[in-house]
Order: sequence, then C-alpha cells, then structure tokens
Amino acid sequence: MTEHATLAVIGGSGLYEMPGLQDTREYKIDTPFGKPSAPIIVGKLEGETVAFLARHGIGHHLMPSEVPYRANIYALKSLGVERIVSISACGSLQENIAPGHIVIPDQVYDHTHGRARSFFGDGLVAHISTADPFCADLSDQLESAVGLAGGVVHRGGSFITIEGPRFSTKAESNAYRAWGMSIIGMTASPEVFLAREAEICYATMAHVTDYDVWHVSEKPVTVEMVLQTLNRNTEIAQKAVQLLAGNLNHQRKCECGHALASALITRKDVIPPETRQRLDLLLNKYL
Repeated sequence: MTEHATLAVIGGSGLYEMPGLQDTREYKIDTPFGKPSAPIIVGKLEGETVAFLARHGIGHHLMPSEVPYRANIYALKSLGVERIVSISACGSLQENIAPGHIVIPDQVYDHTHGRARSFFGDGLVAHISTADPFCADLSDQLESAVGLAGGVVHRGGSFITIEGPRFSTKAESNAYRAWGMSIIGMTASPEVFLAREAEICYATMAHVTDYDVWHVSEKPVTVEMVLQTLNRNTEIAQKAVQLLAGNLNHQRKCECGHALASALITRKDVIPPETRQRLDLLLNKYL
C-alpha cells in the first residue's frame, strides 16, 4: 500500500463530505479479517493526509454487532494510520451531560457479548494493557479542536458499550447509572481495544443525542431523536476534524505506539506460520 494517512476518522458516511477536503481517493482493501465496512476515502485536509471510514457501511446497513471491527482497524493500519478519531452517537446517563453536548471519554466498559475482541489467538497470545484505553494525548488535541469548533465538550467519563441493536430498558439504564457510567453507546468496544493492539492512538468524539430511557421528564430515545441531534452536530464534527488535522502534533507523546512490546507471551518458535503471516503487519517489528 503506497498511501500513508497518519490520521483516520471513523464515523458516518457523510462525514467526509466537508469543505476543504481535497484530492480524495477511494481504497477497497482486503484484509486477513475480511473486508472493511466500506471503501476508505483518503484525502488532503489542512495539508494532512486523512482517511475516512464509514463504520456502518454506506447507507448505514450494518448493525453494531455486524461491523467488521478487526478488518476496519487492520485496513487503517495498512494505510499507515497512527491516530484514529471515532465519531459516534451516545446516550447520556448523567443529568449534566445534555443532548447536543460532546463527550471525550477516558474510560470504557465493555458490556458486549458477541464480538471478536482481539486480533490474537490461533497459536499466538498477547495480553494488551488497557487500563487507560483512550489515548490521553490525542484526546487532549481533540478536546481543544471541539472547543474551538464551538461544541459544548465534557472531558472524561466512562463510556459503556452495549450489544444492541435495541436500546436499553429502564432497569438496565438505571443500573448503568448506579455503576457510575457517563454515556452509553454500541460501538466503542471492541474498536478501542483493537486500535491499542494495532498500536494506534484512539480517541472518541461522542455526540450525546438523548438521555437514554432513565430520565423521567424526557421522552425515551428513538431513532428520529438520534438522527436529529446528529444532523445538528455534523457541522461541529466536521469543523473539529478540520481543526485537529490542521494543528495535529506529529510527535506521539504516549505509549500507544509500542503497546505490544510487553504484551506478547507466546514463545516465537511455537507460533504457527499462518498466524505469524496473518499478523505480520502488526508484529513484524517484534518477530
């Protein structure tokens, strides 16, 4: 792959239709984990080469559990991506985080149960550190960009990922609040963990669309409610991405870029050749 995009954005298919994005190209990439959700669009934005991937496919035809998360992250890694900004919809579990606000979380709780969570297995074991799953350095830069774009931004908080595609019951929503969760969505996991395994910095711009179903004075969440808020926030998201690209600090001050250095536990001479070949993109500097 000759393209080299240091920054990637995973979000809706309309996100890359923004002013200032130039010289766009489309890449259809095959990976050992299948095809990504959609062709990857790569272009120049504020002088930075940026890749855009529609998480749910063009036209939003993939359910959260159907998203090929491993293929998506692997494909972005093959393009040289070092940083990923995830743009996603979420529900608020706290009174002070209102619809229309944006949250840049620092923690995630994986409450899914039917998804492939790792690139590893088939004779190769790695135990990746995810005590702090989101890249703090990239989150700092993203927070600044969202603020400059005019968004009401909350920094920090725990993002619980549920399996979906249904929304929560009131009992579930109140339980998550009792656990101390801040926002709720369906796609943060395993995306954030796979990015760490691929040694890619990862931060989330979570757009609050509703109060889930716990808020007694608000209507329960609906698809129409989600879409209305997302449409209003699209301009802020596009402007924030543009500002981030234009001011991106290319010096990685975090540990994300060598996360696998202390994670591999399998002895090299017992790793099956086919597994080693499949993961060469991630492991060639170690094996």
